[in-house]
Order: sequence, then C-alpha cells, then structure tokens
Amino acid sequence: MSHPARTPRSTSLFVSELRDAITARAFLLVVAVFFVQLGFLLSYIGSFHHPEPQGVPVAVVAPGKAADRLDALPGDPLSVTRVPDEKAGRERLLERDAEAVYVMNPRGTEDRLLVASAAGSSVTQAVTTVFEKAAAEQRRTVTTDDVVPAHAEDHGSLTAFYLVIGWTVGGYLAASMLGVTAGARPANLRRAVIRLGAMAVYAVCSGLGGAVIVDPVLDALPGHFAQLWGVGALIVFGTGAVTIALQTLFGIIGIGLAIVVFVVLGNPSAGGAYQSSMIPPFWRAIGDWLTPGAGTTAVRHLVYFHSNALAGPMWVLAVWAVAGVAVALGGAARRRTPDLARLSH
Repeated sequence: MSHPARTPRSTSLFVSELRDAITARAFLLVVAVFFVQLGFLLSYIGSFHHPEPQGVPVAVVAPGKAADRLDALPGDPLSVTRVPDEKAGRERLLERDAEAVYVMNPRGTEDRLLVASAAGSSVTQAVTTVFEKAAAEQRRTVTTDDVVPAHAEDHGSLTAFYLVIGWTVGGYLAASMLGVTAGARPANLRRAVIRLGAMAVYAVCSGLGGAVIVDPVLDALPGHFAQLWGVGALIVFGTGAVTIALQTLFGIIGIGLAIVVFVVLGNPSAGGAYQSSMIPPFWRAIGDWLTPGAGTTAVRHLVYFHSNALAGPMWVLAVWAVAGVAVALGGAARRRTPDLARLSH
C-alpha cells in the first residue's frame, strides 16, 4: 500500500515543530554535553587504563651501590633517597616524604620493607612488587611491614576519596540548583552575596553529614569528627563558590565547566583507586591542585598521619574557596538589574 507523499505544508509543520522542540540553544548545549562526555571517557580511561609505578619516592637504608641499583631500575619505578637508619626512614614515611622504606640487612639476605597502605593500596602493592622482584634478582628476600594500615572498615583506604567526591558533587550540584531555579547569573551583587551565603549554610550541613556517616555511623574514619566536619565544609563551599563564579561569568555553561574541572579532570587525578605515582604525568601534575585531589590527601593525612603535610592541601582548598567568592562577587558587581539600567538612562 503506497503512502501519500509528504506535502510542503506537512514538511514545513514538521520543521516548525522540530525547531520548537529543539531550539538552537538546546542543540548547542547537547553538543557541549557530547564533548564533555568524550572528555570524561578520555580522562578516566587515559589515567586508569595502564597504572604503573613511576618515580615513587622511597627511603632506602642500604649501601650506596644497592641504593643506586634500585634508583636505576628499568622504567624508573622508584625515586630513591638514602637515609642513615630505619628511624630516619620512618620519619620520612610518616611525614609523607616517602611511600616506603627499604631496610637492607647487612648481615644476611632477609630485608624489610616498611609501607603505609593507609595512603593508598595501589602504590603500596606496586612498590612491594618492585622490591620483591629486585631482591629476588639479588637472591634476597623481603618481608613487608605495614606500619600505617587503613582502618578495618576502610578497605583499600578508599573512604577518604569517596567522602571527598561526595562532598564535591554536593557542592557543585547545590550551586547548580541555585542557578537553575533563580537564573544562572545572579542579577546583582546582593543576590550573589545571598547565593554564596546559602552555599555556606549548605556547606556546613554537608560537612557535618559526611563526618557523621564516616565516623559514628560506619566507623570508617573514626576519631576525627570535628576536623573532618571542617574539611568537608571547606570542600563543599569552595566547590560551590567556584561553580557560582563560573555561572556568573558564563551562565548555564558554567555548570558544564564546573563538571569538567571537578569531575572530568578532578576525580581521576585525585589519588583514589590509583595514587599519583601510578597515573600518567598529566593527571599526576594536576591532581594536587584540584579540589578532589587536595581533599583526598587532606583527609588521609588528617586521619592516618597525625596531620603531617596537611598545610599544602588545606591551602589549595582555601584558595579555591577564596577565588570562587572573589570571582562570583566581582562578576556580579559588573551586572546591573534591568530597573537600574533603565534608571541610568
């Protein structure tokens, strides 16, 4: 049975309906989402598809020739620093200047490897494998001692990563919802201040919620409730403030830019499943400077390493928060409400 040919009028109606259903602005936004999706795939697969140790900082208590041999292993998996004794090596491990300490036995063939799996299990496993292989080639054996293990309810030391990711997602989603419901760009400075104030209240509540979950509820990161609450509030507020700032500058596109920064780039470089010494150079270079990476490091150092080397990541988080507020307020100050604009003429 033949169908009647589509008339010019029906074609015109279809095109009109299509334009009404998918506006040019909507089409451009979908195209932008497509490229964000490709970036997501490239970033995650690119950083995780072939993890291997690269320049992992280790302390070595051994003669010079043995240390040089370890430092020159094929592929450069280790970055060796000689230390005089095990005590000095432990200090470097706890102060986060080393990921492992290799102690060679001068009177026998049984050596020791000190690790801290609380800093991340992937780098610990990789370093253990490297030292065991290197020792076997010299007809030696290695006994591994985990001096800073993760808590029993924190398998693989992944809780810090997922906690920070949850806080980060909450920050940019809350800021995005404020923009979607009331206009992506704050109409004036007063509204920007109100939006940032609302974000601060949300951040305090979100930080509290995360601390409650990982400490008294799940017992995954116990004993640091107040400190975790503070770190979480800073992470959430900084993420939200930057998202508001990006919306102030770019409108709804700013939400997509926030996702690129905090999710596409931030998550795979954060040191969660694979620590910085296990991922390619690009992600290793940016991880410590983005909120997910700085937040994950801050939580691990706070909980497991007596707050050693905590200042660096906390400064990064603070800079993100201050920069977000400054840009959001500065961008809003340049805008004027329609009424004020009309009165000025």
